[in-house]
Amino acid sequence: MRLIHVGLGGWGGNWARNVVPNEELISVAALVEPDEKTRNAALADLGLPDTLGFASLAAALNEVEADAVLLTTPAVTHAPLAREALSAGKHVLVEKPFAATAEEAAALVATADDAGLLIHVSQNYRYYPAPQAARDLLSRKAVGEVVAINIDFRQWDNDLPVGTHPHYRFPHPLLHDMAIHHFDLIRMVTGEEARAVFAKSSAPSFSKYDDEAAAAVIIELDSGATVSYRGSWVSRGEPTAWAGEWQIDGSDGEVFFTSRLGPIEDGAGDVVEVRDAANPERRALPLTVSGLVDRAGSLHAFAHDILTGESTGHHGRDNVGSIALMEAATRSAETGLFEAVTVPVRFEDLDDRKEQAHV
Repeated sequence: MRLIHVGLGGWGGNWARNVVPNEELISVAALVEPDEKTRNAALADLGLPDTLGFASLAAALNEVEADAVLLTTPAVTHAPLAREALSAGKHVLVEKPFAATAEEAAALVATADDAGLLIHVSQNYRYYPAPQAARDLLSRKAVGEVVAINIDFRQWDNDLPVGTHPHYRFPHPLLHDMAIHHFDLIRMVTGEEARAVFAKSSAPSFSKYDDEAAAAVIIELDSGATVSYRGSWVSRGEPTAWAGEWQIDGSDGEVFFTSRLGPIEDGAGDVVEVRDAANPERRALPLTVSGLVDRAGSLHAFAHDILTGESTGHHGRDNVGSIALMEAATRSAETGLFEAVTVPVRFEDLDDRKEQAHV
């Protein structure tokens, strides 16, 4: 599969050097990056000719033959660049969040469907053994009825001077840039959708972020179970793994898991522990890394689905619910009210798309 990769700074550069070259189903058709120095450095590191480097997606689309586009650009550019790629007849893999609103996300999915194209979202935390094992435990009622889920995410990312760290300027750096991972995992692990959310965001006086650096969120799932989520970029507490620490209360027991700890590409730091009435002490479950981990998993699933016509179940349509939850949490933080989590009617009412959302 011939791929145009757009966005080579920071995380995008990491994709270009450490993820894309390892996928045997893909060849790089072009690298796109507006900053010439960054673009040339990536081309040199990858041993690619200067003729494969472009300053814009439009220029690359005009000059090279390609099947798909990978977007690892700033979040605010995801939707417009995805539309541009889809309009040119290209499949799209995009970093999360792939849109700012559920309406915009659903429109992108509909555009791709109508054109017979795929749009995938790299929700890379799904490709780790701990959340996959937790999902399997809940699906077979290993701890009975789920009553409550508690999630903690703590990191300190506040040392650089004001104005010197691009992360400080991200719109909604906690709810959009980080919590979207955890919101998506809530849906994956439980197999449920969220129906209402209350969020209280905070910006401590010492925070160097333009928008919220921390938030406390209460989420009501369709079953009536509640999720208590606490996240922070400015916590002096013991750092959690990137997927956070999860404690799941069931009528017959408890599941604890943490994920994406240590070397992030191998899943070896994942932990799942279970306890129940018969075994009140937490016991660790053996975990097996099956398949590719992290971004390698999402990239391979994307290439596989395009080349085979099969579905690995990670189409963008399954990500609309995560965007809807993120959007409602952001709205609640602004209004101070519980907000409904709403997936656009035009998306839900398309039976074939709704059915595939649960693959």
